[in-house]
Amino acid sequence: MGQLARRLGVPDAVVIGLGSMLGAGVFVVFGPAAAAAGGAGLLPALLLAGFIAYCNATSSARLAARYPESGGTYVYGRERLGPLAGFVAGWGFVVGKTASCAAMALTIGAYLWPGQARLVAVGAVLAVTAVNLRGIGKTATATKVLVAVVLAVLALVAVVGVSGGGLDLDRLGDSGGSSRGVLTAAGLLFFAFAGYARIATLGEEVRDPRRTIPRAVPLALGAVLAIYLALAVVTLGVLGADRLADSAAPLVDVVTAAGLPGLAWVVRAGATIAVVGVLLSLVAGVGRTTLAMARRRDLPGALAAVHQVHQVPHRAELAVAAVVIVVVLLGDVRDAIGFSSCTVLVYYAITNAAALTLGRDADRRLPVRVLAGLGLVGCLLLAANLPFGSVVAGFGVLAAGVVGYLALGARRRPE
Repeated sequence: MGQLARRLGVPDAVVIGLGSMLGAGVFVVFGPAAAAAGGAGLLPALLLAGFIAYCNATSSARLAARYPESGGTYVYGRERLGPLAGFVAGWGFVVGKTASCAAMALTIGAYLWPGQARLVAVGAVLAVTAVNLRGIGKTATATKVLVAVVLAVLALVAVVGVSGGGLDLDRLGDSGGSSRGVLTAAGLLFFAFAGYARIATLGEEVRDPRRTIPRAVPLALGAVLAIYLALAVVTLGVLGADRLADSAAPLVDVVTAAGLPGLAWVVRAGATIAVVGVLLSLVAGVGRTTLAMARRRDLPGALAAVHQVHQVPHRAELAVAAVVIVVVLLGDVRDAIGFSSCTVLVYYAITNAAALTLGRDADRRLPVRVLAGLGLVGCLLLAANLPFGSVVAGFGVLAAGVVGYLALGARRRPE
C-alpha cells in the first residue's frame, strides 16, 4: 500500500489549521450563535466553545504524536477503543465534513453569483480538488496565500469597526438568552473551531510528527480564538445583539454601519477567499480520513490508492468531490452547520475517550487526563443542546452507519 510523503513542518501545519478554521466562523456562524445566545451570551459561548476545542486539541495532539498517520480519530478510536469506535469516528467525520464542504461551496456561490450559486459551487469544488490532487505541498502553499488575504480583510473590518464611531461596549452586556441558549450557541460556534484537527488528519505528511503536531495544533487554535474574540467584540459592539442575530453577513454590516459601505465588496471578496480556503482544507482532510478507512476496508478498498507521482489519495479525493457535487446540486444544506457540529462533536468525544486510555505524559504539567475528561463531557453536552433537527439528523446518520457496519461484519476485511 502506498505511503504519503512527509513534507509539512510546523509553519505549514499551522497555516493549514488556520485555513481550515478562518472563514467558517467569522463569516457564517456569528449570526445564528447570537440568535441562540442572546446579547450577553455570545462571548461566554465563544469562550466555552474555544475551551472545549482546546481540550480536544490537547487530546488530538497527544494521540496524533502517538499515531502519526492519516485518519485522525478514526485511527485513534480503533487503536485505543476498538474497531467500532473508530468506525463511528471516521463515519461521523466523513458525513459531517462532506455536508460542510457542500455548505461552504454553496456559500461561495451565494457571494459570487447568487443567481447561479449551485453552478459556481460545483466549479469551486472542482477547482479545489484539482489543487489538492497536485499534492499536499500545493495545498499548503495555496492556503498560505488565502490565509494572508483573509487576515488582511478581517483586520480591515476590526479597524473600521473600532474607528468608525459606532462601537458601544455597553452592548456586550445586553440582557437576553439563557444557559441553554449559551450551550446551543457554543455548539454552533464549535463549527468554527473544528478545523484545527485537520493537522492531525494530515499526520502522515508531517515531518517529525511527535514534535510538530503537539506544537502546531495549540498555536493554530490559540491564534484563531484570539481573532474570533476580537471580531465578536467588534460585531456585537457595533451591531448589537438583535441586529447581529438577524444578519446574514455581519462583517459586511459592520463596515456599512461604520459609514463605509463602499468597503462591503472588499469584505464579500474576503469572505469568498476565506471559504475557498476552508473548502480546500476540508476536501483534503475528508479525503485522507476516507483513505484511512479504505485501508481497513471500512470503505471500499479501491479508495486506498495513493498517486505514484503526487503522493496524494487521489481516488478518495475524487470520490469525496463527487459526493459533495451531488449534495450541492440536489440537497438542502441550510442545516449543514448544525448537522456537521453534531457529528463532529461526537467525533471529538471519541477523541477524548481514546486519550483517556493513554498514560499521563511525564514531561507535561497540564492535567491532560482532566482536560480529556472535560472535553468528553463538553462535546456530548454541546451536541445534545444543538437545535433538535440537527441532533436527530446527526445521530440518525451515525446510527445508520453503525447498523451497516454491524450488518456487514461477517464480510469485513481481515485486520
